[in-house]
Amino acid sequence: MLTIGVIFLLCPVYPLKAQKGSQQDGALILLEEGQNVTIVCPYQSDMAMHFSWYRHIIGHKPELISTIYKYESKATFYHEFKDNPRFNMVNGKGITYLNISKLQISDSATYYCGSAHSNIVEFGDGTELVVRASHVHILQQPTVQLVKSGDSVILQCTVLTGSISGDHSVYWLKHGSGESPPGIIYAHGDTNSQCSRSSETDSPTQSCVYKLPKTNLSLSDAGTYYCAVAVCGQILFGNGTKLNLDNKGVSCSEHIHILVLLSIIRTSLMSCCVSVIIIWHCTTRRAKTTVNVPFQKEMHYGRQLESFSHPRKTRLLV
Repeated sequence: MLTIGVIFLLCPVYPLKAQKGSQQDGALILLEEGQNVTIVCPYQSDMAMHFSWYRHIIGHKPELISTIYKYESKATFYHEFKDNPRFNMVNGKGITYLNISKLQISDSATYYCGSAHSNIVEFGDGTELVVRASHVHILQQPTVQLVKSGDSVILQCTVLTGSISGDHSVYWLKHGSGESPPGIIYAHGDTNSQCSRSSETDSPTQSCVYKLPKTNLSLSDAGTYYCAVAVCGQILFGNGTKLNLDNKGVSCSEHIHILVLLSIIRTSLMSCCVSVIIIWHCTTRRAKTTVNVPFQKEMHYGRQLESFSHPRKTRLLV
């Protein structure tokens, strides 16, 4: 049996969700607490006689889960997995299974399978299993918010917890356009002071509201803000709230109103100018006409006087 625990032949690990029956190589499986999972490991070598499953948690050494001989029907489990009904190993022709039922947060790890033949020790890529807390929900509204430069806004995040005691940490992260991964900009202190319990339902829930005020907004504040909750050894993220800043400070509708008003003013000014020019032209012509008429009468009257003062001389014929 000692040889089984230390000698492995490469056997790549393929995850399989029992509900969907899909297979992948070296993939990441994301499930919630209480669900079941079946991790599948096919093998092609007819020489392999012993098969094993290992669990590896980051920062710890690999743990031997179980071993089985090719012609046996029942596997042998070790350490904390012994007599644990949630774990089951089944060996078939060209394939071996590891079943885990009623998943818990502590089941999050990388799982490897191995087959032993000759003095060879090799490992495949493994299957990473991440179990998320099903009793924690993060609500972030709205998903998009349009604000103007200089305005103020309050971002809000609601954390709903079920059976846990509410011992969690809350952070705000900002991801701007063109930046690297989101960075922490704020961490809440005493989170319990912002929580209230509700016992109206069959399963008591706890609601915690966290706010992030932003004042005197500028273009540098634009980006997506995420509410992150660290609980039960994992970090959960909200959907995020995207702040879009109108740098010009005037909305599209206001632009349209301003353009219409300017157009009306321009049209009115042009009409006034045309009216003034027409009136000035008419007044000028009338004034010229009034001056010419008396002058012509005066000239006619002068000629009449001249005719009387210089009578024609008449030649007398004798």
